[in-house]
Amino acid sequence: MKQLMRCMSCSRYTLQKECPQCRAQTQVPLPPKFSPIDKYASYRRTAKSGQRKAQGIL
Repeated sequence: MKQLMRCMSCSRYTLQKECPQCRAQTQVPLPPKFSPIDKYASYRRTAKSGQRKAQGIL
């Protein structure tokens, strides 16, 4: 099953991995589905805290 993809440079929607108009890479425009059992949440929190410390927020 193919997913609807969006070109980030020209905002065109397509089913292909490459935009037919500008030949740029396309991405899925939807956020990932939420799961209460998140295996990677601790890694994500660690990465975000490192970024915030580098920016001086924490």
